[in-house]
Amino acid sequence: MTQLLINNTYLITMNKNKDVYENGSILIEDNKIKALGNIDINLIDPDCEIYDAKGKILMPGFVNTHVHLSQQLGRGIADDVDLLTWLRDRVWPYESSFDYEDSLVSSTACCVELIRSGVTTFLESGGQYVDAMVEAVDKTGIRACLAKSTMDQGEGLPKAWQKTCKEELDTQIDLFKKFNNSSNERVKIWFGLRTIFNNSDELIVKTKELADRYNTGIHMHIAEIADEIDFAKQRQGLSTVEHLDNLGVLGSNLLAVHTVWLTNRELDLFRLNDVKVSHNPAAAMKVVLGFASIPEMLDKGIPVSIGTDGAPSNNRMDMMRDMYLTSLIHKGRTLNPTVVNAEKILEMATINGAKCALLDSEIGSLEIGKKADMIILNPHNIHCLPMHNPIGNIVYSMSTENVESTICDGKWLMKEKEIVVLDEIELLEKVKSQAEKIRKKANINLTSSFNIIK
Repeated sequence: MTQLLINNTYLITMNKNKDVYENGSILIEDNKIKALGNIDINLIDPDCEIYDAKGKILMPGFVNTHVHLSQQLGRGIADDVDLLTWLRDRVWPYESSFDYEDSLVSSTACCVELIRSGVTTFLESGGQYVDAMVEAVDKTGIRACLAKSTMDQGEGLPKAWQKTCKEELDTQIDLFKKFNNSSNERVKIWFGLRTIFNNSDELIVKTKELADRYNTGIHMHIAEIADEIDFAKQRQGLSTVEHLDNLGVLGSNLLAVHTVWLTNRELDLFRLNDVKVSHNPAAAMKVVLGFASIPEMLDKGIPVSIGTDGAPSNNRMDMMRDMYLTSLIHKGRTLNPTVVNAEKILEMATINGAKCALLDSEIGSLEIGKKADMIILNPHNIHCLPMHNPIGNIVYSMSTENVESTICDGKWLMKEKEIVVLDEIELLEKVKSQAEKIRKKANINLTSSFNIIK
């Protein structure tokens, strides 16, 4: 049994009462929270590690609900292009050229960037080498819901990805049985559906049946672009969401990502079926998807969380920046400065994220008995001070630079800006060499209007 006591901190719990201790402490025993607030000294063991966080902020770790681990080494290969060019000419050729080692390096690099941005749990929307993703999550100490990207139809699919419905289902069952609840239960295996462009009705329905049977989640891009709605209507006579409703797929274990092109009726279908939502503001603006109706969803009680998406569509796995963007763009869209305020943003990034991960009984808030997933923020720099409103400063003033330490499952992953779970310098060298190898293998040649002199 090991203990860690963090003392003298501005402690944001994100519990139901939204309790905040101006000078609080938290006691971690093994991987769970044993006590918080004002700690009874009789609970503290003689060999307990004590960390003084005076002047700093302690809060739950962020839950990033939409990540592509296998896209991390593709940062910069798909800038300033439309979505279908982004997908078919850049990202698919890139990802389909991967082998296990490529996926491992990419996944590990992504995990480290997430740790540096204060993320303790993330939801992977689907790659091809899930076993490599599991290895990366295991060695970096982070918590994750992982899925295979499943596709059994669609224009432009690389040959390596052309699978039947049965093949995709069988693979996912095997992955679930092999890896779910591994790494001290930090790894959860979900079922993935890429998009309605790439998934037959048979695959969609049977995936829902499997997710219900195995009591796990489904991760799917939904209503991402206007062309998707047109495609669904041409194929089935209904929009994406209404068609999924007819198939019986809408439910509490479905995470709908992007959800930009929804009608008011479809928002009500989400509410009635307790569908979860991942909002990705940076990616939506960069690839010009549009603006999701986030204030309207929140008003209806739909659980909305925040995701960064992958490196080619966002370029940064930076939850702090996406939190800031989430608040600003919806104030601008609605011309209402009171919508999606700082308190709501912190809910979206923590407890709402935990609900979307189907893990809100275990993470998302700092409460006795929950898993010890938390971050320490250091506000002592020129862009954060003064601290008239600490909650507001986290959302509107802070950046990844202020994330000083990250703890997941009771263990330090980053302590005072140093990654302690692996050799980061060695990883950076692998990232550079592996990324260049993959780009050449995928035959992706980038041009520039600038005069590049070699």
